[in-house]
Amino acid sequence: MSKQINKKFLFTTLVFISLVLISAFVIEYKMDHKPCRLCLYERIPYFLAVFLITKIFFIRSYEKLTLLILFLVFTVSSVLAFYHFGIEQGFFEESFACTVGNFSETLSKEEILEQLKQNTISCKDVSFKILGLSLAAINAVFSFVLGVIFLKLFMSYGKN
Repeated sequence: MSKQINKKFLFTTLVFISLVLISAFVIEYKMDHKPCRLCLYERIPYFLAVFLITKIFFIRSYEKLTLLILFLVFTVSSVLAFYHFGIEQGFFEESFACTVGNFSETLSKEEILEQLKQNTISCKDVSFKILGLSLAAINAVFSFVLGVIFLKLFMSYGKN
């Protein structure tokens, strides 16, 4: 790995992101708090970040590009989390993805009706809080901070 990127910081970030993902699964499966669709979508950037940071440790090429991609990943994550928080607070209406299951042209009317009958979790309902904050709010802050950090790393890459 190049001396341009702080290994300890990246490792700490990798551990932190992994703990965030593990916590999400513990809350879902051990504590039985079912996530809404947006909660599930908000996990995707974290999985991508684990992959990209691990890539930096093992594949030394394209480090600067990887930092830029990590910035973009956490920018998207931040926007998604702020949007989710806005739905929870009533600033935005629930999107179609929140209220209905996956529909495709191959589903019959009966299958669509069955999906509508299923107990889907609303994106506006906060089922779990930490220190009075919803997980979407916490994710928005974490993602924003990580995005800023990766932008700074990208901008300073190669400078002494």
